[in-house]
Amino acid sequence: MRTGIVYHRKYLEHEQSPTHPERRERLAYTLDQLMEEGIFDMDNIVMLEPFEASLEDVLEVHTPEYVEFLRRESEKGGFIDFDTNIPIGLFDVAMLAAGGAIRAAKAVADGEVDNAFAMIRPPGHHAKPYTGAGFCYLNNMAIMVRWLQKNGFERVAILDWDAHHGDGTQEIFYEDDSALFISTHQMPLYPGTGYPYEVGRGKGEGYTINIPLPPGTSDEGYMYVLDNVIEPVVREFEPDFIAISAGQDNHFTDPITGLALTARGYGEIMKRAVGLAEELCDGRLVAVLEGGYSVEQALPYTNLAIISAMAGLDISHIREPEEYLAELKWRKKSYAMQKVRDNVMEVRKIHSKYWDSLRLDL
Repeated sequence: MRTGIVYHRKYLEHEQSPTHPERRERLAYTLDQLMEEGIFDMDNIVMLEPFEASLEDVLEVHTPEYVEFLRRESEKGGFIDFDTNIPIGLFDVAMLAAGGAIRAAKAVADGEVDNAFAMIRPPGHHAKPYTGAGFCYLNNMAIMVRWLQKNGFERVAILDWDAHHGDGTQEIFYEDDSALFISTHQMPLYPGTGYPYEVGRGKGEGYTINIPLPPGTSDEGYMYVLDNVIEPVVREFEPDFIAISAGQDNHFTDPITGLALTARGYGEIMKRAVGLAEELCDGRLVAVLEGGYSVEQALPYTNLAIISAMAGLDISHIREPEEYLAELKWRKKSYAMQKVRDNVMEVRKIHSKYWDSLRLDL
């Protein structure tokens, strides 16, 4: 299996501050780990050079006024909100990140690779048509999905597993039945959206599925959600393409969340996603990096696990930072699994009128 990796050193130039959670080390430590593991030397790993997204592609998602605001503010520096500053030069990096997502999709669409991972920053899933938020400026995922749809892949399943709800992506596709948006996220947590009753509107009703997870949810909980909601619905939707917002702040060492996923757990989830893509859409799958703020203890290992699973490599050797394993025992909560089951039951009740595969009488 040939797996593409999109990366550019310019992604390291974006920095709000040296201590901001979304900082350049998120990629720098990952690159070191991937090189140490010899990933870039493998015959089935293809490095993909990104390009800047065109203004036309960006305007498929964002308003002209917002795009012009970003361009103008990035010339002198500014801010959107208290945790989303606009450093000088931001616009060019954001356009390269959005273009990186498109480059990954294009490589898969053209048959250059079987699947691809856009290892880009800044992230994008909190960005809405008219504003950025939550460390995000342009919605890389939505821009990529609209590009895919313009190029013949009309039905796209978006799986957002970031610990924070992808409120921007949800809003963009909320009235759209051509994109299935499924989000698993910690609740309560920023941005405070993503309740099960948020199901879409108009012709998009039923095509937004939110599965909130309690703090302490571990690998077992994610597998339960895959078995009982995600895989059945994606099969019923029959996508032309699967797109993953690959946030990695679910890891048990992440400093700003409370979930308990392991690096190997990320690999297992990606293996399931790859299998689903092979079953439904000739393997067409792109993962786009979103959040994840444990820059030394998680991201090097979770990114390695994700890429290894996409490339069909053995993930049994994926390790955790040993000095932090006590944190995993503390993070995992005994009550979490029952709460996951309860939330899944609620989601199935709500969505059973939209999806036969979620009917409770099956």
